[in-house]
Amino acid sequence: MRVAVLQLTSQGMSSTKLFNYVRIAQKQSVKVLVLGEYTLSPFFKELQTMSIAMIKEQALHQTKILKELTSTYNITIIAPMVTVKKQKAYKTIAKFSPSSTSYYEQQVLINYAHWNEERFFANEIKPLQTPLVFNIDGFKFALMSGFELHFDELFLKLSSKNIDCVLLPSVATFDSFERWKRLIQSRAFTHNCYILRANRIGEYKDKNHSWQFYGDSLLASPHGDILEHLGNREELMIVDMSHTDVVQARRLWGFKDIINKRQ
Repeated sequence: MRVAVLQLTSQGMSSTKLFNYVRIAQKQSVKVLVLGEYTLSPFFKELQTMSIAMIKEQALHQTKILKELTSTYNITIIAPMVTVKKQKAYKTIAKFSPSSTSYYEQQVLINYAHWNEERFFANEIKPLQTPLVFNIDGFKFALMSGFELHFDELFLKLSSKNIDCVLLPSVATFDSFERWKRLIQSRAFTHNCYILRANRIGEYKDKNHSWQFYGDSLLASPHGDILEHLGNREELMIVDMSHTDVVQARRLWGFKDIINKRQ
């Protein structure tokens, strides 16, 4: 399975770079293209200063562009988006495929004093559900946001799904570089699946903080090793993953078999 991560700054209403990179990915036989959080929309702190009408206009524009791209180039695009329903903003991840569009509404949002998405967005607080799961050519993906990677309960929901790869759009910043890498490697190893993380780049400044989005998009293997990663610049990373490698890792470590004996 060939997948690509597009590491960008926030693009706003512009679509030129998306068109160019999608064409490149399609020529390299990429099946799925993943974008980081707040790549198609302004960063969360900027959204707080915008009208709902402007947020909705941007979302509709980006949706039109992405549907055109996925149809023209026969590629599935994973795109974190801010959508608007009944004059309320929701944090979602959209899956645009040539035949359909699906939305995963983020279930766990950041709720810290300096970065409170939970208060701003209208996403419902309710019992956790299984993240979005989909299959392309026999290779099974799950989709969750970067912040959701912290929560064991979501991985329990996926435990019976035999996921090959978790796609992880993120917006990591500050001094979290090494912590994120260790977390991704640990999750990939203990669940014996690939984790493909797409992080954005760029900077946002307010009067209290400088938010440096450092990139480091990466692919972790089912054994917990880092196979590929990017730096802190605009870049396209193309990776190959194997269902056979996932199966072999699970047989080798036997974590699921150990649990199944005790149920």
